[in-house]
Amino acid sequence: MVICMIERIKNNKALKIILMILKAIVSLFIVIVISIIFIQRISNNKLSLGGYSIYTIITESMAPKYKVYDMVIAKETDSNQIKVNDDVVYLGNKDDFADKIVTHRVIKKEVLEGKNYFHTKGIANDIEDPLVGEEQILGKVVYKSRVLSIISKIVNNPYGFYFVVFVPFAILLVMELIDIIEERKEKNLSR
Repeated sequence: MVICMIERIKNNKALKIILMILKAIVSLFIVIVISIIFIQRISNNKLSLGGYSIYTIITESMAPKYKVYDMVIAKETDSNQIKVNDDVVYLGNKDDFADKIVTHRVIKKEVLEGKNYFHTKGIANDIEDPLVGEEQILGKVVYKSRVLSIISKIVNNPYGFYFVVFVPFAILLVMELIDIIEERKEKNLSR
């Protein structure tokens, strides 16, 4: 039955074209998802392209604006351009924030000895973060990507990862194996 179905697909040009397009879309989707995850994890969120970086929200501190696994895009910004109520991404250096990348809102800005310092706090938090110096700022949030956020939520869910990444990859692998087997059969028949 499966062989019969493969033969029909093999002989139907329209189905072959649709299958090729579907294979290309699935391949591209898998490459994009894996690339984004790989880049974030390997670079420890420190890679920037054209001054833009992607960050994943990992706590509820910025709810309801950003939820866990939402992905935001931050742009490297001169600290003089950052204003109160801007959301910024910074590298913490004190207490519980040490060596953590944090996305919080600027609630106050001050200049001390010619340097900008920012008072930041999560929208859902009651307590202000330790004072953030301009050298800690990684960027200002300019966009929350809905598409990347949905993908991030799916990929970070074990079932979602299975059905959105693993299953399409397995299907793609099987399709490629079928193509290889068919090519070998055709070569053997032509000899």
